Amino acid sequence: MRRGRRGDRMGVNGEINVVSLIDVMMLLMIIFMITAPMMQGGVDIALPSAEVKPLEPKNGLVVTVNRAGQIFVDDTKLTFDEFAGSIKALSDRKGGGGVFLRADQGVEYGVVVRLVAAMKARGITEVGLVAEPEDAR
Repeated sequence: MRRGRRGDRMGVNGEINVVSLIDVMMLLMIIFMITAPMMQGGVDIALPSAEVKPLEPKNGLVVTVNRAGQIFVDDTKLTFDEFAGSIKALSDRKGGGGVFLRADQGVEYGVVVRLVAAMKARGITEVGLVAEPEDAR
């Protein structure tokens, strides 16, 4: 049995072929760029427009009322009684940065008034009504 000499063996290739890795990375980047705008969470509503500056809630609690009058705190659906009973605790847990009320333009005025009154009755004094700037439409 003949042993091969040192020069006859194939050398170890220490290079990594990164072309296929770059292809996969570019494909994933394109997929994320296309799907990221569609993955924005929240309740789908049509905000009323008004002459307002754009507002971005940073550390406040977001309360949303959709066209059917359903109440959502962040993305959790609550009944009015659940909302009234837990709004103060939810606001305090969020950091006490105020409450931002987003109501669909088709919601009855009375529903919005009931929500604001429930928040005021529980000691929440910073309530902001969110609207879309008029030039955004």
